[in-house]
Amino acid sequence: MIISIGNDHAGPDYKKAIVAHLEQLGHQVLNHGTDTTASVDYPDFGHPVAEDIERGAAQFGIVICGSGNGIAMTVNKHAQIRAALCWTKEIAQLARLHNDANVISIPARFTSVQQAVEMVDVFLNTEFEGGRHANRVAKIACS
Repeated sequence: MIISIGNDHAGPDYKKAIVAHLEQLGHQVLNHGTDTTASVDYPDFGHPVAEDIERGAAQFGIVICGSGNGIAMTVNKHAQIRAALCWTKEIAQLARLHNDANVISIPARFTSVQQAVEMVDVFLNTEFEGGRHANRVAKIACS
């Protein structure tokens, strides 16, 4: 699987751990995140993740910022993106199961690195349930 990741200055340690974990599992990761804690603007790292998914270069995205909100808002401006702000494994699972989310947004200041890795595993290993949820998901994007 090819996964795109982007993070601001709140997430370099999270990104490093997640990328190492994903590569160990045999996934390819497209890295758009910063590697330092020097202040940067999260949209500069979120838009490339959304663009990777839109053009088919990646199946899923992972975005990380302090609260997870700003970078989620950024990628959700893209019509084909359904980013879910997740802070537990259960929310990550439901984001995929019921909402067919294709991007997980992680709040670095409110989760541990280990929690983030676990959420990513659950997110990537949960299939969309479809059924009654498919009609709802089809109504998300603006036309």
